[in-house]
Amino acid sequence: MINRHTKEIIIKYVFFVFALVSIIVLGLIVFSLFREGLPIFSKVSVSKFLLGMEWYPTSDPPLFGIFPLIVGSLIVTFFATLVAVPLGVLTAIYISEIAPPSIKEILKSVIELLAGLPSVVLGFFGMVVIAPWLQKTFDLPTGLNIINASMILAIMAIPTISSISEDALYAVPREFKEASYALGATKFETIIKIIVPAAMSGISTAVMLGMARAIGETMVVLMVAGGAAAIPESIFDSVRPMPASIAAEMGEAPFRSAHYQALFAIGIVLFFMTLLFNLIADYVSHKFRQVGSGTL
Repeated sequence: MINRHTKEIIIKYVFFVFALVSIIVLGLIVFSLFREGLPIFSKVSVSKFLLGMEWYPTSDPPLFGIFPLIVGSLIVTFFATLVAVPLGVLTAIYISEIAPPSIKEILKSVIELLAGLPSVVLGFFGMVVIAPWLQKTFDLPTGLNIINASMILAIMAIPTISSISEDALYAVPREFKEASYALGATKFETIIKIIVPAAMSGISTAVMLGMARAIGETMVVLMVAGGAAAIPESIFDSVRPMPASIAAEMGEAPFRSAHYQALFAIGIVLFFMTLLFNLIADYVSHKFRQVGSGTL
């Protein structure tokens, strides 16, 4: 028979192996991304690649300027965040603090169902419902534009923001609420002045992760953003975010060609942008945790 101490050692090493496998897989993905993408910078400078205004990888000579693609990614993420953050956070507050148990269970089920919807289904919804409505309502040449993509990305980000924010609100100690009520505060005052500030660490993390989810989404922006690799002049213009370019062109790029390497280089840019969002989320989380602990 294996004694208890030996079992604990075995379990510890099993978990270590699984964690190590995850790190190795991530490392191999990053290595492959950089191995295929970095050679493009022997043909075009980093500044011309990042700040170039023209993306024509099949022209002669090819032009590899991805600035319009970066702008497209950032602008649809920005507008998606404007919609998703208030809806996601307010939904989390309602579910955790206000809703009766029966409604709470229904809302949680709906949000979980929304999180489980394939992105291609949401893309079809944007193409066949939102695009014609936008085109007819605002008299546009096409309904596949920034607003359409932002609305669908917001729908995709809401479950992430709502779920993580809800967990953060549930984690606020009950003593904080009881002390607030004992001092005569109303439920609304308790939520605004006690619960939300105490949970701000988790809420800010939820917002950053929701933005990272939006900026890395591929299928939705490929289907409803319009695909124009140009700097938009209004919110009703079409754009081509970086993930859409990779998905649309990778199948046509010859293996190890300059076009192929440029698409991997776009993946490197996306990697660093997503990494930045995660680092900001970690920093803001710790910052608010320290401020909240000092205040409360």
